[in-house]
Amino acid sequence: MTATDIHRAIDAVWRIEQAKLIAGLARIVRDVGVAEELAQDALVAALEKWPATGIPRSPGAWLMAAAKNRAIDQFRRRRLGERKYAEFLKDLETDQPDVVSDLEASLDDDIGDDLLSLIFTACHPVLPTDARLALTLRLVGGLTTAEIARAFLATEPTIAQRIVRAKRTLSDAKVAFEVPRGTDRAERLSSVLEVIYLIFNEGYAATAGDDWIRPQIAEEALRLGRILAELAPLEAEVHGLVALMEIQASRMGARVARDGEPVLLLDQDRAKWDRLLIGRGLAALARAEALGGAPGPYQLQAAIAACHARAATAEETDWRRIAELYAMLAVVMPSPVVELNRAVAVAMADGPEAGIVIVDGLVGDPALSRYHLLPSVRADLLARLGRYDEAAVEAERAADLARNEREKAMLRDRVLAWRKAAATPSPD
Repeated sequence: MTATDIHRAIDAVWRIEQAKLIAGLARIVRDVGVAEELAQDALVAALEKWPATGIPRSPGAWLMAAAKNRAIDQFRRRRLGERKYAEFLKDLETDQPDVVSDLEASLDDDIGDDLLSLIFTACHPVLPTDARLALTLRLVGGLTTAEIARAFLATEPTIAQRIVRAKRTLSDAKVAFEVPRGTDRAERLSSVLEVIYLIFNEGYAATAGDDWIRPQIAEEALRLGRILAELAPLEAEVHGLVALMEIQASRMGARVARDGEPVLLLDQDRAKWDRLLIGRGLAALARAEALGGAPGPYQLQAAIAACHARAATAEETDWRRIAELYAMLAVVMPSPVVELNRAVAVAMADGPEAGIVIVDGLVGDPALSRYHLLPSVRADLLARLGRYDEAAVEAERAADLARNEREKAMLRDRVLAWRKAAATPSPD
């Protein structure tokens, strides 16, 4: 195996193990900032040693051991106090499980999942909402600052500052690494749901890089959502989120062609959709609806996804119902992105003229000034109206704004196709 192959393997291992490594370390050191630093130290050690020794049989365990050794060194240097030092040293150095500590942990944590504990810790009310989301995406989703900035429609320096301040705030406030109980859990639940869905979306449609999808991230978000649904069985929005992710995940195998190119929803081979995941999603949606009350944003989005899942062909999609659901979603979760999606549904139900009226009303919205899907949607509607010159201009702008290389290529193909169509004389 060449050095390049080794580094690619290390990158793959890191993407898989990073969140679990940070979560496990945070449980030990009780500081998410320190945990992330230790995890990065372990990665550096792997980059130094693995090219010579090869990838170990259990790379995750190797990284954890390296991080723990680094932690031991730090605690020895700092000598944080004899009693605290001895406790950390005992936890970190022993190879035998501490039965008493494990028992106490099981009593204090009714989930027993370090990753979920990490999410709830990062979503502590001491942090503003935007910092909770950014920090959790960084620690649990393993996203880069650029990817998080894209998800938030913000600049990279802004996101970097949020993450640094968030870690410092949690450390200064001595926030416990735990899954909260009672009212504290309820207060943090909405942020946790939003974080999980943002992580899922990064796996479902990667904002940057060479891959259109990142299944590992989406699968991790779905796993966390399922755990949360068992934790909060009477929360309709938890089941709504799980339903939404299950149904969207069912399309993963149809979203990419053999050559890696994206395949959009209406062009997908629905025989490739995972019927088991669709069934699970519809069941979760039914569970949410059975709890009663006004549907929340995740339940409404799940209902939209269910419309697509129930249609045997793209032509059978109930676009009018989807437009109605987006109108309801716009009431409970006002957002220019929701309006853009509603415009697509309206265009499919009532024609491109009706859709482009809504899209044109969003063109000056500052929140969408760097959002590539706005010119992308506008380009598609213009092309359907036969305005190919304008469509090509909008598609080119969308390609310039897009960060995912696969998406850029797809948009540039459309530019060429629409320019060609514009240059072709129409038949008399």
